Amino acid sequence: MEQFIAFASNNAMLSAAWVALVVIIIGISIKIQMSPIKQISPQDLTFLMNREEGVTLDIRSEKDFNTNHILDAVGLTNEKITKNGFASLEKHKENPIIVVCSAGISAVKVANDLYKSGFSRVSVLKGGMGAWTSAGLPVTKR
Repeated sequence: MEQFIAFASNNAMLSAAWVALVVIIIGISIKIQMSPIKQISPQDLTFLMNREEGVTLDIRSEKDFNTNHILDAVGLTNEKITKNGFASLEKHKENPIIVVCSAGISAVKVANDLYKSGFSRVSVLKGGMGAWTSAGLPVTKR
């Protein structure tokens, strides 16, 4: 313990950087846990689709969507969302909506916009289509 205190006092900037990183990681973890938008696994997505009539919203480019997508997924690119909003999803307002992108990163913004637009059950596929295909789950082509 004495060595730790000596190191911290001799390397104040480094110690402060480590403390800041730990605080940031804890803050992000709490924010994710408290968020109404949940990150779900591919298995959870299949459960929501099969048992609760969930809707998969694929926000990848039209080319990527046509190459492969989750069965019964709705393809809605960011350009279409910007133009028309979520008008095509209004009939699914009470159903679970799972937003899917390539890697699970850009879907969070769209999921937040959906939640702000009154969609109460919005989730994001953790890892996106990469996670879906890595799990060996089926895809379809259009």
